[in-house]
Amino acid sequence: MTEATGGGAESAVLSEVTGPVAVLTLNRPKARNALDDAMRESVRAELETLSANPDVRVIILTGAGSAFCAGGDIKGMQQRLEQPSGQVAINGWRRQHRTGAFVTTLANCEQITIAAVNGPAMGLGLDIALACDFIVAAPEAKFAASFVKRGLIPDGGGLYFLPRRVGLQLTKELIYSGRTVEADEALRVNLVDRLAEPGKLLDAAREFAAQFTENSRPAMALMKSIVNRSFETSFEMIAAQGRAAQAISYTTDEHHQSVEQFLRR
Repeated sequence: MTEATGGGAESAVLSEVTGPVAVLTLNRPKARNALDDAMRESVRAELETLSANPDVRVIILTGAGSAFCAGGDIKGMQQRLEQPSGQVAINGWRRQHRTGAFVTTLANCEQITIAAVNGPAMGLGLDIALACDFIVAAPEAKFAASFVKRGLIPDGGGLYFLPRRVGLQLTKELIYSGRTVEADEALRVNLVDRLAEPGKLLDAAREFAAQFTENSRPAMALMKSIVNRSFETSFEMIAAQGRAAQAISYTTDEHHQSVEQFLRR
């Protein structure tokens, strides 16, 4: 296990790589893994490190303690409000750029990403779970687009990812009300992909991950880069991107080895 520090003596994120699967653990349990600026940058740095590791095919993101992520750090919000009025907007604009870069790094990661949601995923916590390819939830998991409760709007990609998961009308209800969705409802409305048995969340996430670990990483990365944009892209453009990606696939070691192994059989 490696550790990446993110403010203070305690590591804000823990990273463990076992074979083709990496587990990133948000590690501010006393703050219910609320994301402050330092933790956000620490997670982003770990994602970039893992993205550069050719042996890692799946990244599982989870939380330490009883929560996945309680959202943005309220103390940080208070500090922003205490800034001189002439600086609030420009500093907020700069911070939003950093938050956007973090979510983009997670969403565009070459590997398959799985959010293993062990408890409440609120506000920004929900957004970062949605930015992953898949969500596996513990029975005690809870989800809320709770930004409206703070007089804010979803700023971690939720306005993009949530309607792609649950549809436009349910998205409107969830973001306008900020209500909490329990794990069983989340499974029913396709907010999550799998519901783990009690006490077996990481086992369930690893089992789910196993179906991807033997497949070609270049092929998965190429498919992900295209399918994630398919809703807002024309068929002609998707087809063109697919042709280019297939041409790249023809040249990969994984394709050559697969053909040779088939012919030897």
